[in-house]
Amino acid sequence: MPEQRVIIVEGKSDRKRILRILAEHVKVICTNGTISSYQLEEMLTPYEGWEMFVFVDADEDGEKLRKLFKREYPLAIHIYTEKVYREVETTPDSVLAAVLSAAHIEVHSKFLK
Repeated sequence: MPEQRVIIVEGKSDRKRILRILAEHVKVICTNGTISSYQLEEMLTPYEGWEMFVFVDADEDGEKLRKLFKREYPLAIHIYTEKVYREVETTPDSVLAAVLSAAHIEVHSKFLK
């Protein structure tokens, strides 16, 4: 059975962008913005034991989410977009593909430069 992996993003646009770049089955779920520890735990309970990746924006809200994940899910792997793009949604496909690939997530080669 393939490894079970989940990528957590902030919004639906982020999810849509990432899904079209992925070349492997990875569940991508949205926090829909800032959430509490309780909401986070409730949202992630179905993915207990899965390899977890956090890919949020390089802004104040994204940093709040990262801090929450680091506290509540210290084993989660954090993926970062380049600060110049600030948001996952506005990051070019080639950059998204490169950072996902660097995290050992398979992406469609057409997105890699």
